[in-house]
Amino acid sequence: MKIALVGYKKQEKFAQGVANDEDTDLLQFLTEKGLNIVPAIWNDKNVDWSSFNVAIIKSPWDYHNHLNEFLNWLHELERLKVKVLNPIEIIQWNSDKKYLKDIAQNGLSVIAAEYLHKGSAFDSKFFDIFGTDQLVVKPCISAGAQNTIIVNKSNLKERTEEIGQLLKTEDYIVQPFIKEIKNGEWSFIFFNSKYSHCALKTPKKDDFRVQHYHGGSISYPTPNPLHVEQAGTYLKSLPQSTLYARVDGVIVNNSFELMELELIEPYLFFNSDQKLLENYYQALIALIS
Repeated sequence: MKIALVGYKKQEKFAQGVANDEDTDLLQFLTEKGLNIVPAIWNDKNVDWSSFNVAIIKSPWDYHNHLNEFLNWLHELERLKVKVLNPIEIIQWNSDKKYLKDIAQNGLSVIAAEYLHKGSAFDSKFFDIFGTDQLVVKPCISAGAQNTIIVNKSNLKERTEEIGQLLKTEDYIVQPFIKEIKNGEWSFIFFNSKYSHCALKTPKKDDFRVQHYHGGSISYPTPNPLHVEQAGTYLKSLPQSTLYARVDGVIVNNSFELMELELIEPYLFFNSDQKLLENYYQALIALIS
């Protein structure tokens, strides 16, 4: 069985197996387990995808900027009968933040949201809808806080013009700013629906973005078992098992509230921990055996 560990072009050394440390560690660990696994760039025209039995969607971190091409490539894998992890149907659903509406309709706790379709207009009504004085507006198809805008009543005019320009090209999601983000965003990581570990991402002072490249910091506290259990409930509504899932959210009144369900290309916070890599391996074997 031949397995592709899928990345993206900016990982210039990925083809030599030395991309970001997490992918390098994972590739080495799975190879040492005896798997025939090689790195591959998802849109590299020189890759013979028919030679693979399995494609693990690991780090295609530019997919959101080329979504149609990415989805067409996934369907080509399907035509070639390559098993894709995570499953294509789940990836397609998860690629647009409107999936949060489906989760909310299943009765699960999700940060409240409204959606702005391409060509529509943003206005102040969302302050009243959410009963808040601060909003977060971001693309429905995005990653890494790309084009994410904070709107309050003091910058409303300026931000309305900016969002109006952005709405000419794509759909946007509007949510209330959750003040608890200052305490950090929790990432609960599951492999084949089984809890493995977690990380807490905290924004720098006077910022809301938790990503490390925006100045955020990462810690690894012991989570409350209640919050682990709550995070796991979001996976129970999925139609298929997933190799990996990262459940991102905040704790509000001692209860977990979902911000994002990351099922396409999340960083998994292995930190070279052999036990965590083993958790991933066991999940992978269960799904391809």
